[in-house]
Amino acid sequence: MSHALALSAAHSRIEAETAADAEGVEALVMAAFGPGRFAKTAERLREGSRAAAGFVVRESGRIIGSVRLWPVMVGETQALFLGPIAVDAASRSDGLGAELVQACVDYARTAGIGGILLVGDPPYFGRFGFAPAPDAVLSGPVDRRRLLWLGVQVETVQGAVSIAF
Repeated sequence: MSHALALSAAHSRIEAETAADAEGVEALVMAAFGPGRFAKTAERLREGSRAAAGFVVRESGRIIGSVRLWPVMVGETQALFLGPIAVDAASRSDGLGAELVQACVDYARTAGIGGILLVGDPPYFGRFGFAPAPDAVLSGPVDRRRLLWLGVQVETVQGAVSIAF
């Protein structure tokens, strides 16, 4: 992952993920989601790709929060696919998840892409501006009500979702 992002004071706990963080991020995601995550359609989409950006939160040198953005195409629209977002169980009520999502939104606004796609909880992600993406199509099973889009340069999207290399 190579990206530069000046994070505002509001995101003072958020840092850009580095290659040295990979093991800690993987351990956190595995603890949060378990091996069942590998059966999910979203995980299939990320397989074999490299993240466009990632963000972490550390406490005493240990990663306690992480999120990644993956380059995708939604039809003809360049976009980022958000996920997984993981926060250590002991820190889940500290607002880290929201800070990580906001860091992704801020990054996307500077990345020159159509927007961000994710599979997630509409009430949670709606506060960031995410809305249903009924015309985006993921291959594999997915609850269509949870497929959400945040337009940055493109208000709505349609078409098949594929990884962009």
